[in-house]
Amino acid sequence: MRLISKYGLALVQMAFVLMIFSSCGTRKSMVYLQPDSTHINTVFEQYIPKIQKNDILTIAVTAADPKVTVPFNPLSSITTGGLTQAVDMALRPTYTVDAEGNIILPMLGKVHVEGLTRMQAIEKIRTELSQYIKDPGVNMNFNNFRVSVLGEVARPGSFIIPTERITVLEALGMAGDMTIRGIRQNVTLIREVDGKKSIHHLDLTKQETLNSPYYYLAQNDVIYVEPNKAQINNSKLGANTNIIISIAGLIITVISVLTR
Repeated sequence: MRLISKYGLALVQMAFVLMIFSSCGTRKSMVYLQPDSTHINTVFEQYIPKIQKNDILTIAVTAADPKVTVPFNPLSSITTGGLTQAVDMALRPTYTVDAEGNIILPMLGKVHVEGLTRMQAIEKIRTELSQYIKDPGVNMNFNNFRVSVLGEVARPGSFIIPTERITVLEALGMAGDMTIRGIRQNVTLIREVDGKKSIHHLDLTKQETLNSPYYYLAQNDVIYVEPNKAQINNSKLGANTNIIISIAGLIITVISVLTR
């Protein structure tokens, strides 16, 4: 009986060892951006995010004489001296891009900004402000620029980005990187533009991904890392582990009774 029990224990231990090794990948399937002959020509300026409908923009107007900016900054009468930058930004007025791609600014009325980059929108607003203010300054930021990272990563979730420049690798880094169970050759990117969603696939083991138009992310992008087959199989086994162990224990007990 002791011999059979030892064999039973050995079988269980061997099964767990096989499970561990089955989840390990090869170097080719694990390493990011493996060297090849790809010529890297990624330029962020080619893929700068454009303002979209429903974007929320924080806009502040400045000038040499702060008094002339009061009509354009609804909350400018609040004294922000000594406040942290985060609190100061929270006090600044925000504007939502409407269904027609416009924002409505004090004094200026409707200003069409959809399809413009942040810097293009700033220049457009500065031009229109020039009829009221000499040499106006405009500070604009996205207030809803976030990306979501889901699937086989250490810390899945949504992340607010302080600037509009972020790459897929940086987003994965914010999520704690992919686990060893994530498929690096088929990372899914979901993007929505003008209410239409599109799905794109990135192979992060190849350097050519650096040249992809989806290497730089846009607001509200969703990244999904698919689990490999070993992880899927492990999840199936994990759900039935207690049953399997119970059955194995029963079989060993029956055998030990019959062979006394």
